[in-house]
Amino acid sequence: MIQLLFNGQYALFFLIVIALVISLSVHEFGHALVALLFGDDTAKRAGRLTLNPLAHLDPIGLLMVVMIGFGFAKPVPTNPRNFRSRWAELAVSAAGPGMNLLLAAIAVNFYGLMVRQGFLQGHGEQIFFSYLIIINLVLMVFNLIPLGALDGHYILPYFLSQRMALTYLDFNARFGNLILLGLMALSMVGIPVFDYVFRIGQFLVPFITFV
Repeated sequence: MIQLLFNGQYALFFLIVIALVISLSVHEFGHALVALLFGDDTAKRAGRLTLNPLAHLDPIGLLMVVMIGFGFAKPVPTNPRNFRSRWAELAVSAAGPGMNLLLAAIAVNFYGLMVRQGFLQGHGEQIFFSYLIIINLVLMVFNLIPLGALDGHYILPYFLSQRMALTYLDFNARFGNLILLGLMALSMVGIPVFDYVFRIGQFLVPFITFV
């Protein structure tokens, strides 16, 4: 992304950053909200039950997004001992990607409706909503990857036998972050290991478009 600044594309750079900040904040808010619904107010007491980006953004994670296109927000704190259901961890983990899907659906249909009504005809609005939609879908798909600390590693064990789940959790605890970092490094040097994430995100757009 930093290349956009070097090329003088300042407006595009800031539109993408705004879309990313919104998307990351909504993702983390989703975790906090569903954790509270399942009985854990840890995130609420930590000030994370908000859409305010300042509560969620990690300076290093945001800098990574700006510099290399990959980054992260501050993880939402939870206390599993407060959960009232054995399915709570699944729901809380899925809530982040779920909120990204919801925001993408709202954005694509709101933009389509406004265009149909004769509003939002500018090129800037088109670019912003296009990035907002695809960023949220890509965030959703990326976070469902069951590696490292991504949301997918909390979700996958619910769909495995107990024995397989324990084997997977042990493997991921040992090697998951290293594998994920390795894949990110390959992507940074130009090897398109995450192309499928973007392709799936783009593929999903027609399925959430209703206007």
